[in-house]
Amino acid sequence: MTQNSQSHPGAAEHVRSVTLVRHGRTAYNAAGRLQGQTDIPLDSAGMWQVERAGESLRNLYVRDVDGHAAAKQLVVSSDLIRAMQTAHAFADPLGLEVHPDPRVRERDFGDWEGRTLREIKERWPEDFVSWLGFRGGEMNHGAEDKRDVGARGAEAVNDWAHRAGNDTDLFVFSHGAWISQTLQTLLGLSVVHPDFASLMSMRNAHWARLIPMDQPDGTIRWRLASFNQGPAAVENGGWADPKLP
Repeated sequence: MTQNSQSHPGAAEHVRSVTLVRHGRTAYNAAGRLQGQTDIPLDSAGMWQVERAGESLRNLYVRDVDGHAAAKQLVVSSDLIRAMQTAHAFADPLGLEVHPDPRVRERDFGDWEGRTLREIKERWPEDFVSWLGFRGGEMNHGAEDKRDVGARGAEAVNDWAHRAGNDTDLFVFSHGAWISQTLQTLLGLSVVHPDFASLMSMRNAHWARLIPMDQPDGTIRWRLASFNQGPAAVENGGWADPKLP
């Protein structure tokens, strides 16, 4: 799946890849509580997840066969703490700076933030069903428009992608709804299906990867190389609720 990026006049250089990473588990995730832009830290399981995800990302996309960095890395994160903690789990062992960007924040879910899915279903059954069916019931409660989320997400990715050359890999640490809606915007899926139902939300501490392709008009076209990828530990079970000492 591919789509043209926004035009970026005079900026021929760009990163060689973009990896979008969802944050690790929080207490709100574990309780089925809607977070949105509420600033919740990772719980102990989330810290365990991001340590393993960070190691996998470094081994897969940073280190060469001799264990040395194969390219430069640029690390950007939502300024919400759960994403920042996830970003630092990847970046700190490499001595990299994490650049916070509010454009990478999760979708704002308005008055539903902090409520459990069960509570939302019981209090607003019609809007709950409409939301799950991608018909916009959450908009009656002050939620941010998905188109706006995708637009600010695509703007952020394209902006950071042009701040470095093709010897650099960009890593963006964010949130489930933001990643889904940003990807659908970058790939043009939201034009064909404006309900934003084409991609699901990724699992905690999982990632998607984009590769740019140069176009004759000076823009780049994004190609989806992987989606909802995670550490090998996921296949062994117990990822969402690990038994920690």
